[in-house]
Amino acid sequence: MSFNIALSGIAAAQKDLNTTANNIANVNTIGFKESRAEFADVYANSIFSNSKTAVGGGVTTTQVAQQFHQGSLQFTSNSLDMAISGGGFFVTSSELGTRDQSYTRAGAFKVDQSNYMVDSAGNYLQGFPVDKDGNSTSVSLTTTQPIKIPDTAGNPVMSSNVGLQMNLNVGEKALDPANFDHEDPATFNNSTSVTIYDSLGKPHIMTTYFIKPEEGSYTGESNWVAFYAIDDKPVDLAGPAGEYNFDSDGDGNPDPTTRSAVNADGWKGAVIKFNDVGAYTGTDPAIITTEELGVNGAGVLDPGTDGTQTITINFNNPTQYASPFEVTELTQDGTTVGRLTNVGIGADGLVTASYSNGSTVPLSRVALVRFANEQGLTQVGNTAWKESLDSGPALAGEANSGTFGSIRSSALEQSNVDLTTELVDLISAQRNFQANSRTLEVNNTLNQTVLQIR
Repeated sequence: MSFNIALSGIAAAQKDLNTTANNIANVNTIGFKESRAEFADVYANSIFSNSKTAVGGGVTTTQVAQQFHQGSLQFTSNSLDMAISGGGFFVTSSELGTRDQSYTRAGAFKVDQSNYMVDSAGNYLQGFPVDKDGNSTSVSLTTTQPIKIPDTAGNPVMSSNVGLQMNLNVGEKALDPANFDHEDPATFNNSTSVTIYDSLGKPHIMTTYFIKPEEGSYTGESNWVAFYAIDDKPVDLAGPAGEYNFDSDGDGNPDPTTRSAVNADGWKGAVIKFNDVGAYTGTDPAIITTEELGVNGAGVLDPGTDGTQTITINFNNPTQYASPFEVTELTQDGTTVGRLTNVGIGADGLVTASYSNGSTVPLSRVALVRFANEQGLTQVGNTAWKESLDSGPALAGEANSGTFGSIRSSALEQSNVDLTTELVDLISAQRNFQANSRTLEVNNTLNQTVLQIR
C-alpha cells in the first residue's frame, strides 16, 4: 500500500513539474495562458471500516486548469496586431466557408496572399458584416465572415454638392451683370474656385463669380449675382435666371419691372439677396442647381462619364458686411480615385480602409466571443481553444460592449506567466518529487528488512 502511495506522490510531483515546465517554455508565447496542476487526496472507506483509523491512499491529479487572467500588453508598429483588454476571444476558422471555428487570445495577425487577415497558423480571422456607416448588420456567429483587406483602388465619388459660406463686401464697386465676361476681371467683383470630380474621378475646376449690380438696389435690400463656370466653360442654372428689383431713377422705390441676371451672351446667373443688416433673406441654405454637365448640357464632361451630373450649390448663411470679401467655408462631396494608404482597427473592432483620396471605407467588425466557463474550453494547440460541454456555447458580441472587452490595435497580449512564481513552483515540485522518492526508498528498505528476518 505504501508503495502505491509513494508512486502516486511521485506521479503528482511529475505532473506538477511538467505543468510548470510548460509554463516556463511558453513565457514568450503571445496570448498563452498559464496552467495550474490541481490535486486531490485519495481516500477509500466503507460502512465496515473505521474512518477514524483509515489512512489515505495517496494523491491524484484532478485537473490541469488554465488561468485566464489578463496578460500585459506589448505595443508594436503593426496596425493589424490586436490585443483584447478584458474578457473575450478572437474567432478564427481553418478554411474559407467552414464553421469549424476555434478561439484565441493571440492577436498577431497579418495578410496572406489573398489579402485575408490570418494568424501565424494560417487561420482566418472572423468579423461581423457592416453597412456603409460601419454599423454591424448582425452579431451572430453564423453570419461571421473572414476579414479581407481590399487591394483595389478606392472608387471615385461623383460630386453633387458644393458648400459655400462667404462674406460679400457691401462697399464693392457696382457693375452691370449684362456685361459679365469671366475672362475679364473688370466685369466681376470677386470669384472663388473649388475642385469637383466627375463619375470617373477626373477633377474639374468650378468657379463662382460674384457681381454687385450697378447703381445698387432699392432701399432696404441689396442684391448680388453669381455666375458659374466649370473648366472655364459657362454653366447655366437648371431653372430660370435669378431676378432682382432695381431702382433706376434713385428715388428709393423699385422699378415696376425686375431685371434678369443674364449677361449679353445669355449666361444665366443666380441672385442672392441681403437685408439692411447684411443678413441673407432667402431660404437657408440658398440652394442653386446647375444644368446637366454632360454633352447635352454644359458639355464640360468627357465622353464615357455620367453626363446627367449636376452640381447643387449651398450658400450656408452668406453675409454682406462692410468688410473684405472672405470665403469661410468651401466644401464638396466628391472624391477622385484613391489608393489604399492605411488599415485601422478601432477599440470597438471596426476595421476601416483609408485611401489617398481622403475616403474611409468600413470593411468589417472583429467578432469576439465569451464563455460561461472559460476553464472548460478544450485546448487544440497554437494558443487556441474550442468550445466543449463544460465551457458552454460561444456567445458572440462586439468589442467595447458588455464583458467582451475592448480591442487595442498595434498591441499584443503577452503570456500571463509570472516567471518568478514559476521558478519557485519548480523548486517546490522538485522537493516534492525528492520527498516522494525518499518515501519509496524507505518502503523498499523496510521490505528488505522484513525479507531478511530469519
